[in-house]
Amino acid sequence: MTRETPLGFQPPAVGEEEIAAVAETLRSGWLTTGPRAALLEERMAEYLEAKHVLAVASGTAAMHLALVALGVGPGDEVITTPITWPATANVIVHVGATPVFVDVREEDLNIDPELVEPALSPRTKAIMPVHLAGQPCELDPIWQLGLPVVEDAAHAAESAYRGRKLGGLSDATCFSLYATKNIAAGEGGLVSTNRDDVAAAIRELRLMRRGNGSLYDITVPGYKANLSDVLAAIALVQLDKLPGHTARRLRQFELYDEGLADVDGIEPLARDPRDTHALHLYVVRVDAERFGATRDELQRALGEEQISTSIHFLPVHRLTWYRGRFPEQPRLPVAERAGDEILSLPLSPAHSEEDIGDVIEAIRRVHSRA
Repeated sequence: MTRETPLGFQPPAVGEEEIAAVAETLRSGWLTTGPRAALLEERMAEYLEAKHVLAVASGTAAMHLALVALGVGPGDEVITTPITWPATANVIVHVGATPVFVDVREEDLNIDPELVEPALSPRTKAIMPVHLAGQPCELDPIWQLGLPVVEDAAHAAESAYRGRKLGGLSDATCFSLYATKNIAAGEGGLVSTNRDDVAAAIRELRLMRRGNGSLYDITVPGYKANLSDVLAAIALVQLDKLPGHTARRLRQFELYDEGLADVDGIEPLARDPRDTHALHLYVVRVDAERFGATRDELQRALGEEQISTSIHFLPVHRLTWYRGRFPEQPRLPVAERAGDEILSLPLSPAHSEEDIGDVIEAIRRVHSRA
C-alpha cells in the first residue's frame, strides 16, 4: 500500500536539545566563532584521535584549505575519484590545480588504489581519496606512494580503517557537518591532522589574523571560512547523540540487508569487515536486466510511492563543466556504469523501522510489476 505521507530521504534528527543549545548560544552573545567552536574542536580531536581539529564553514572549505595549506596550486595535479560530490574536484580547480580522475572498484565504488600509481606524473602534488557512503577506501597502497593525502571523509565521521579512526592517519582528513551528515549542524566542516604545520596554516587561512582592539595585521590573504558558535552548538549536541543515532542507522542497515536480500537485481555496495563503516548511506546498484527496470525507472516509481531517494553520485568527469574543461579525460568504465545504476535509499535516525519497511515493500512491489 502506498504511503499516505511523503518519506524524506535523509531528514536531520534534531530535537529540543539542539533548539535549547542554539537559544543558549544566542543569549551568550557569541554568534560567530567563539567558545563553542573551540569546544567542538577539542571534543572532535579526542573523538577522531587526532592532534588537531580545525572547525571551518563547510566540508568544501575544509578540503580547499587543506590543499592550500599543503601548497597545492597552479600547474599541479591532484588524483581523485569521479564517484563523489563535485566539491571534491571543484576545490582542486579552485586552487588552480588539475583534477586527475581514476576509476573506482566494482565492489564499493571507492577509488581503485591499483590505478593511482599509473596516473602519477611529475606534476602530481597530492591524492584525494573519498570514503564513499562511510566505507573507508584502501589507504595503505595510497600512503605507500609517498605523496600528501587529503581524505574526503564527508561521509565518514564514524569510520575506522583497520581499527584506527579516520582523522589522524593522513596529512589532512576533511569532514562535513552538512544537514544530512551523521553529525549534522546544518552547515560546517572540520579538518583533522597530526601535522602542526598544516594546522597552523589552516588557522591563519580560515580567518584573517587579528591583533588587539582596532589594530590588526594579516600574515596571509586568508578566506572567510570560520564556523559560527551557533552551528558549533548544534554539532556538540549531535555528537552527544551519536551512539543512539548510530544504533538506529545500524538497525536500518540490517532491515535493508534482510528485506532486499532476495530481490533479484538489487545489490548493496560492499562493506569491508576489517573496517568500521559509518553507515552514512545505504546505496544499492540496480541491474536493469535482472530487476526488470532501470535505476531511473525505479527512482520514479518510488517517488510515486511517496518515497524520496537520491544518487551518490553521478561521475564528476561526465558533468557538463568537466566534460568541456577536460575533453581528453579517458573513459572510466566502472564509474560510468555505476553512475547509471546506483541509488541511495532513505536512511536517517529520524526514520522509524516502519518507514524502512515501507521502502522495502515499495521496492518489492516495483520489482514484481517489472
